[in-house]
Amino acid sequence: MVTVHDVARAAGVSISTVSRALTAPERVAAATRDRVTRAAAELGYRPNVAASGLRMGRTHAVGLLVPDLENPYFASVTKSVQARARAEGYEVFVADSDEDPDVEPELIGALAARTDGLIVASPRSGEAELRAALVGVTAVLASRELPAAAGHDAAGHDGAAPAGASEAETPAIPFVAVDDADGVAQVLGHLHALGHRSVGVAAGPPSSWSGRRRLAGLVDAAARWDLDLVRLGTFQPYFGGGTRAADHAVASGVTAVVAFNDLMALGILSRLRERGIDVPGRMSVVGFDDVQLATLVSPALTTVHAPLARLGRRAVDLLLARLRGGDTPVSVQLPVELTIRGSSGPAPAGTVS
Repeated sequence: MVTVHDVARAAGVSISTVSRALTAPERVAAATRDRVTRAAAELGYRPNVAASGLRMGRTHAVGLLVPDLENPYFASVTKSVQARARAEGYEVFVADSDEDPDVEPELIGALAARTDGLIVASPRSGEAELRAALVGVTAVLASRELPAAAGHDAAGHDGAAPAGASEAETPAIPFVAVDDADGVAQVLGHLHALGHRSVGVAAGPPSSWSGRRRLAGLVDAAARWDLDLVRLGTFQPYFGGGTRAADHAVASGVTAVVAFNDLMALGILSRLRERGIDVPGRMSVVGFDDVQLATLVSPALTTVHAPLARLGRRAVDLLLARLRGGDTPVSVQLPVELTIRGSSGPAPAGTVS
């Protein structure tokens, strides 16, 4: 096996110079750096990343915590995080909380002990619990905001902070998310144009930050379009949650239903089919996320396309920028776009006013 000693001998430099040339090239003169890299390439030398990481207190690994790997949304995010991290020389450790906020702090601690930093996607924990779990951890959030503590805004300007508090103790954590409010506004604009005036909302778990943003966006958009927004209840973000929501939608008399996510929307489609209710003839159904399954049903699902691959890549970029000491924005919001398919259509005759 070729060692760093062999490279140093071939390049005519010290071992420490080889190490700097390969790990911090900006600290070595260009001519020396070229000589070292040429010698390493000719000898087929491969640095032991794990060993050098241990010496520097780094693991060259990042952690990813998600609520549910079986959900296609988080499967897509996970895949893009892994691809981006590995392209940057980092391995990824993934943990699944199974939608249980009580186990998230424990999983965060376990991942933090084995990695350089964490991406925490859509955590269900309360703000205080999540903040406590992330103390001392280099992290970014995906689809969740954790602002500066009470008395400080995200930019660090003092408000009515308690005596002795400081911005450094409870800073905002950088996060990346999709534009939920614009997505649901596009949905209601589409349904209004189709003649719908009474729209049901199958909301997700109350602990979902994205769900709360979508619900608030729906309320605002409904006022803008003068729509009757009927809250059908909160449901688990799964296929089964959608089947239960469908019965509520039928009983409510709405002509369209907007689901928290695509999995719920697919459950709604299935249950309506079982009951002999034509989609979109008698009821339109719209989801959110645009997972791959949305195109594999009949009728294909109208849904808000969320750029999940870009979300994962951007989260990795934010985390690595923090690990490398670079400047990072407090928040990154990604645009979304309504994808119209067969599950939405004109309101039934006699319901348009």
